[in-house]
Amino acid sequence: MDKLLSTIRSPRDLLPLSQPELTQLATEIREAICRLAAIRTAHLASNLGVVELTLALHTTFDFSRDRLIWDTGHQIYPHKLVTGRYEEFNSMRLRGGLMGYPNPSESEYDLFLTGHAGCATSCALGMLCADDLLRPDERRHSVAVVGDGAFSSGIVLEALSHAGGLKKNLIIVLNDNKMSICPRVGGLAESLDRVRMHTLYTGLKAEVQKLLAHVPVIGDPVERFLHQVKDAVKAGLVGGMLFQELGIHYLGPVDGHCIRQLQKYLAMAKQVVGPVLLHVVTEKGHGFEPAADDPVVFHTPAPFSQANGSIAFKRSSSRPYTIVARDILLTEMARDNSRVAVITAAMCQGNMLEPIREKYPTRFFDVGICESHAVAMAAGMVKAGYRPVVDIYSTFLQRSYDQIFQEVSLQDLPVTFLLDRSGVVGPDGPTHHGVFDMAYMRVFPNIVVMAPGDEKDMELMIPWALEHNHPTAIRYPKANATSIPRDVAPIELGKSEFVRRGTDGVLMACGTMLAECVAAAEKLAEEGVEVAVINARFIKPLDTRAIVRAIRDYPFVVTVEEGCLMGGFGSAVLEAACDAGLDTRHVRRLGIPDRFVEHADRPDLLDALGLSSAEIAKTCRKLANSNPAASRAANSIVES
Repeated sequence: MDKLLSTIRSPRDLLPLSQPELTQLATEIREAICRLAAIRTAHLASNLGVVELTLALHTTFDFSRDRLIWDTGHQIYPHKLVTGRYEEFNSMRLRGGLMGYPNPSESEYDLFLTGHAGCATSCALGMLCADDLLRPDERRHSVAVVGDGAFSSGIVLEALSHAGGLKKNLIIVLNDNKMSICPRVGGLAESLDRVRMHTLYTGLKAEVQKLLAHVPVIGDPVERFLHQVKDAVKAGLVGGMLFQELGIHYLGPVDGHCIRQLQKYLAMAKQVVGPVLLHVVTEKGHGFEPAADDPVVFHTPAPFSQANGSIAFKRSSSRPYTIVARDILLTEMARDNSRVAVITAAMCQGNMLEPIREKYPTRFFDVGICESHAVAMAAGMVKAGYRPVVDIYSTFLQRSYDQIFQEVSLQDLPVTFLLDRSGVVGPDGPTHHGVFDMAYMRVFPNIVVMAPGDEKDMELMIPWALEHNHPTAIRYPKANATSIPRDVAPIELGKSEFVRRGTDGVLMACGTMLAECVAAAEKLAEEGVEVAVINARFIKPLDTRAIVRAIRDYPFVVTVEEGCLMGGFGSAVLEAACDAGLDTRHVRRLGIPDRFVEHADRPDLLDALGLSSAEIAKTCRKLANSNPAASRAANSIVES
């Protein structure tokens, strides 16, 4: 097992390997990735698809001095295995282990921590421009590997346009596997399909390996024939020659699983003067039949076992908030409200929206990795009479910040935002933790920002938002839904909910931190410390009446949020207290500190951040011990 792979300490160790040995190494890399994915949730299909491409890149370039940036970054595992991280590979996505994305702190071969799609081309162009200015006598190659799903991002098209104008020697490798996380959408995806399905390419693919075996040097008749084929295939692109019109040389399409062919075309790309795009056709999940057959399911599959040719996944019996939100949307769309539409940005599978896509195809819109467009499109739908729901991960919605401001909040349009993956998201790490949304959403006039305390709140909040005639954002985590036993109060604009009474202090829970706060209060009650719990429900507008009474009447107040402390819920509470002229020395805020949170399982992260029930109880215990005075008429706080 791993006979060759275990000997690779750096890309230099790849250079002496023969073609058969590189092929064997590719097999060993796939086996190592599959072993990891079988025991831990990890990106699988995307990594299996780039094994040969990774080996070809590292045997054609010297990335100890040349530049390589992987767009999106979740296909980084083969790269990590050949850049000195084999011994640590099984620590992938564990606390203190390797990150599942490029990480400059791990290796000189990781230049950017890329976890969002679309930025690699711009960053690679920037490095190239700086290298040309600072080191004019050296030629450093700058390579960006961009997937076809990310290729429709506006920033990619902006970078291509600028690169064509600058005429710099930038190399863009288009990894075309017909997928992002879900099947791609849009006109550009269709144009790439036309290129791939061109009869000249499909006929050539079967023969090219035999042909190349007899091509000693570039420039002989077979190579000239390939050049002619390339020109013919380019005609399948939008507008006849899209990339050529942008000033970018086009090479391909090339079989992305033939190392020798990839090496040959990458060497050609190195010789091109000016920007060049190499179109590489790969298969997501290549080499592992279940992943190749269903790359959506095997994007980040649950741990699985394989026996007798079948795959068995380890499933949770609990229902995550993502499915709760989806099912509520299905209910609302099934009612007589035919004006409800759902918009997502290439995350149909991540947001578990397939049933909506299948049942209401005319009211479901996947715009691709184009979050800015998604929000502006939603604004347009509202103007024409619809009530769209924009369902996007919290950290991805940041890409549409200007549209939230200009097209939605400024116009005061009733777009409903569902911010999935708010808070910490576990092993995906800092690029994916959705911890900034409360701070970046609540600053805009007109918008309402809500956070359900549990599943029961969610069932009330989404229908309420669809009837509210102003923009509304609802945030919820990547976690299994909880249900707090209580008589659930109806949703009223800006009203919190009193969940548990106590006289020694109060926990003001923001969102699904409610369950942790209730558990902490129950622990404290066993010790004789009675702490009240308030379910905030609204970040904006705040329940200022409840806040003022809590700060005025309780010995201590602790705000608890799964979001950044700077500008978040706790800050909003302090702002309200300041406006009311209250003494806030007995107020404590628990949340995400002013740093980027690393990757680990969600329970571990909550505990490390002081947000687990045990840590919340510890904070309250310290405050109670430091202020043993009796409650100052704490019972004056009422449910209203």
